[in-house]
Amino acid sequence: MFHIGRLSTVDLEEEITPEEDIVRSRPKEIPHNEKLLSLKFESLDYDNSENQLFLEEERRMSHMGFRCLEITRWVICGLIGFLTGLIACMIDIAVEKLAGYKYLAVKQNIEKYTELGGLSISLILWAVLNSAFVMLGSLAVAFLEPIAAGSGIPQIKCFLNGVKIPRVVRLKTLVIKVFGVICSVAGGLAVGKEGPMIHSGAVVAAGVSQGRSTSLKKDFKIFEYFRRDTEKRDFVSAGAAAGVSAAFGAPVGGVLFSLEEGASFWNQLLTWRIFFASMVSTFTLNFFLSIYHGKPGQLSSPGLINFGRFDSDVSSVFIVFRGVLGALFNIINYWLTIFRIRYIHRPCLQVMEAMLVAAVTATVSFAMIYFSNDCQPLGQDNTEEYPLQLFCADGEYNSMATAFFNTPERSVRSLFHNPPGTYNPVTLGVFTLAYFALAVWTYGLTVSAGVFIPSLLIGAAWGRLFGILLCIVLLTCAAAQLGGIVRMTLSLTVILVEATGNVTYGFPIMLVLMTAKIVGDYFIEGLYDVHIKLQSVPFLHWDAPPTSHWLTAREVMSSPVTCFNRVEKVGRIVDVLSNTSTNHNGFPVVSDTTENDEPGKICGLILRSQLIVLLKHKVFVERASSRLSQRKLQLKDFRDAYPRFPPIQSIHVSQDERECMMDLTEFMNPTPYTVPQRYTSSIISHCWQILKDFFKLFIIIDQYYICHFFMFISSSFTFRLSFCINIF
Repeated sequence: MFHIGRLSTVDLEEEITPEEDIVRSRPKEIPHNEKLLSLKFESLDYDNSENQLFLEEERRMSHMGFRCLEITRWVICGLIGFLTGLIACMIDIAVEKLAGYKYLAVKQNIEKYTELGGLSISLILWAVLNSAFVMLGSLAVAFLEPIAAGSGIPQIKCFLNGVKIPRVVRLKTLVIKVFGVICSVAGGLAVGKEGPMIHSGAVVAAGVSQGRSTSLKKDFKIFEYFRRDTEKRDFVSAGAAAGVSAAFGAPVGGVLFSLEEGASFWNQLLTWRIFFASMVSTFTLNFFLSIYHGKPGQLSSPGLINFGRFDSDVSSVFIVFRGVLGALFNIINYWLTIFRIRYIHRPCLQVMEAMLVAAVTATVSFAMIYFSNDCQPLGQDNTEEYPLQLFCADGEYNSMATAFFNTPERSVRSLFHNPPGTYNPVTLGVFTLAYFALAVWTYGLTVSAGVFIPSLLIGAAWGRLFGILLCIVLLTCAAAQLGGIVRMTLSLTVILVEATGNVTYGFPIMLVLMTAKIVGDYFIEGLYDVHIKLQSVPFLHWDAPPTSHWLTAREVMSSPVTCFNRVEKVGRIVDVLSNTSTNHNGFPVVSDTTENDEPGKICGLILRSQLIVLLKHKVFVERASSRLSQRKLQLKDFRDAYPRFPPIQSIHVSQDERECMMDLTEFMNPTPYTVPQRYTSSIISHCWQILKDFFKLFIIIDQYYICHFFMFISSSFTFRLSFCINIF
């Protein structure tokens, strides 16, 4: 079970006393305990506040108005797919150009110094170019937007679960993510560009659906109705699916990915809109890449990676071995991430580590190519982009260079489709072990990067190695390796089937993915879940922990609850909102509390954001009665302030205004969800699952908790507020 608490931190700028001068060369350690949930995460409001303002707006809207809103949702999903496809196209072209220039320069340098001697210069050039690209990407991530590090899939998964991850869907995050992934892949790291497309699509969706950019301070005055967490959540689900579709050319796989790994809320209409966004994304990428390649209208590039077609018979072997390898990958990366959190926490150290990994990757690649004597004939039908002769005879090329001297996507394709005999077992064995170690080390760096393609590359290399003797189909091996790391089943099956264009591989891929997941889960969770836990995010799983089923709500709830009267004094509201000890995001509204602080009858729920807007617009009873108020407050005022509501410290309230009263009746949600105090945690969890299908959540009150439930004591149908509980 998780415990709620503040993570221990140290002041990185504190003065060092003479007594501490002895150990100033030692790295400072940030204590970390993944069983503590961080206080920096807040909850998203995934339930409509059905107050009087909301109901009045719904009553005024005609049937045609609701139809127009539904059409607008489809238009937004189309825009999301179009822009996501454009971003994928831009990333693909930029990586292809930059990597091409780099490999061409290194290839020419190697060929020059192979004859003249002094290949160390080629090694230095390769390492410098890799480090330069990675340094640019890492600097942007570490100093400008740290949330853009990694693939972004764990963060989007948390966002769709109801956790507000700071800055995760900002425009600045998108720019840094795109720039960072281009630099990472061009820098030769053991990463892929497909995973970050999911995060990029989600950011595009969050921005387009709001009709404005808070970063650029530009409001286009469109899509104002969708400026709330409930609507944004659905569009972010579509953006994540569009990202998968653009990355792999798999529209159906994108929808299933969003359902299996992302969204905690779903309905039938959402399924069709998400599928539409995915189709538009794939078509957009295909169309513009066909123009770029000089073949307009020939839609032969469905995604950022195309595995080609497979026609061999399928044989499933060593599946358990892949699951164990995936678990080993996650375990090593888990402890490496713990080390990074504790010791490599300064941005400058993070950039230096990324540059070190880039240089080591280039050095290992060069050394393996240099010492390899695996030479293969260079035929007329050879498809190698940058064949290296090195010490091979004329008309031959070094096969180890085919694996290392390429982008990961091209390496995967060559392993899948190069004819038998292209690689010998020693080459494949050494390459697989080296690339496995580099991929484990690379994931978690302060760079924008994904793990899909490196996992497939490792699996394809293992499959090619065993296939020399056992005739194993490489696709199932690659799928098993990827499944053992990320633990995706249904969506990954469809993604791989769509990417290969051969439905006959459906059942074997299902088999290997399920087996790899079962074996891997025995040792450790999937990679994304591991990193969610390491970030101390209060992620709400589908079921309550098995060891908590015997606990009742009364045994785990806390008290007392901070609440407001239906008509409350402005000064008390300001004091409560300013008090850091009651830094809640929602407050129960009660009627007629007694002098001895006995709780009154529950009336509803008021959010912190609503109170801040009310204070900002001076919605006081005295001003309304004296007709000082210019106009009646509308939902538009709350939507204009969304999502960056001003802090309470920025709201000026005079001493006279503190004595005024505020009537919360019109703005509170009069129908909050309640559960009896005798409910067990498992029953509460089931209630949440039922309500979530209707876009409902139990009352969210505290930024320190993912999901809070107000507890009511029933006495002759009179409900009195007494406590709030947390299911963890």
